[in-house]
Amino acid sequence: MSRGPEIIRAVADMQAWSRGHREAGRRIGLVPTMGNLHEGHLSLARMAMDECDRVIVSLFVNPTQFGPGEDFESYPRTWDEDLAKLRNLGVHYVFAPTVDEMYPAGDSTRVTVNWGQDILCGATRPGHFDGVTTVVAKLFNATMPDLAYFGQKDAQQALIIRHMVRSLAFPLFLRLGETLREADGLAKSSRNAYLSEDERSKAQALNQALNATGEALIKGERDPALLQAAGLQVLEGLQPEYFSVLDPETLEQPPHLDDGLVLVACAVPLGSARLIDNLVYRIDGNRVETALLF
Repeated sequence: MSRGPEIIRAVADMQAWSRGHREAGRRIGLVPTMGNLHEGHLSLARMAMDECDRVIVSLFVNPTQFGPGEDFESYPRTWDEDLAKLRNLGVHYVFAPTVDEMYPAGDSTRVTVNWGQDILCGATRPGHFDGVTTVVAKLFNATMPDLAYFGQKDAQQALIIRHMVRSLAFPLFLRLGETLREADGLAKSSRNAYLSEDERSKAQALNQALNATGEALIKGERDPALLQAAGLQVLEGLQPEYFSVLDPETLEQPPHLDDGLVLVACAVPLGSARLIDNLVYRIDGNRVETALLF
């Protein structure tokens, strides 16, 4: 078993380590997380370990992406368990800065992507994606990775970060990992711990609704409004914030689906939890299969 990972708290120290590895020709991978690691996070770390010479996992609960009344204070923090999991994988570094390190006195700079942030999750969480893009930009600058790894479960986040990387010319590649699921189909998430037994049973409807839309696609339906209705029928009795069928290149609902990718995404509040999930389908004539966004 590896002794690591080495824990780095300061941005300057992290940059020094990364700079040294880059100068030695080593490929660096970053897995940004807020901790409370589950198998979805660990699968991204395994991808990074397979593809990179040095792997950094960040553990930082970012306050700027939480709105008033959200769960920043109560968000699960499982430091010892997280370190044990990363040690078992052989991860080389954990970057775990304090809030003051990431947002020092006088900090006033924010990164805003004026695309795709006012719909879906952004419609009910104003400012959330500004917090996400700001902290991710800071993490990129602190760790200087060649590759950065994100999960498809946060599809809107991944697409917005891709726009940021392109717009600001970050010298790195983004890698996307598929959504991992529990045996009942529920997407793995740190917030699943908030669910009661009854709420956990109801939560299965999210994946069932997404699959119902996929089944309609396979049968030949190409009208996004009718596909949306198929999913909403499964969610009857719940109160989804949204259930949307979108073009992932525009995050808009087209009048008709043609060949290419389609994003089916939903958000449902259940008790104290807010659950999000999605599936991406690739349409190629009469053939329909699940896919990654990029």
